[in-house]
Amino acid sequence: MRKTTIKPVKGKPTKTIPYDVAEQLRTPKEMAAYLDAWLEEAPEDASGIARALGDIARAKGMTQVAKDAGLSRESLYRALSTEGNPSFATVLKVARALGVKLHAAAA
Repeated sequence: MRKTTIKPVKGKPTKTIPYDVAEQLRTPKEMAAYLDAWLEEAPEDASGIARALGDIARAKGMTQVAKDAGLSRESLYRALSTEGNPSFATVLKVARALGVKLHAAAA
């Protein structure tokens, strides 16, 4: 969960509110666009891309995604966390379970 800072109003303290991108991912099209943006903007950031898959999995429901991917919910959380380092096989299983495709294009 990321935090967003709100600029203070004169005389009032700064307040932060939690922001969870998973709450904004409502449709398969939005989920695919979010993952595509990560792949386009940060193609070498493996942990960021794994985290994006985790955000999408949380939006769809981690338990169902884990079941569809043939993984335990705990191992899925661990693999897609900021400290996780999922195997490519896990990434492919999760992408299939999420209903998204990874695309290749000439650089």
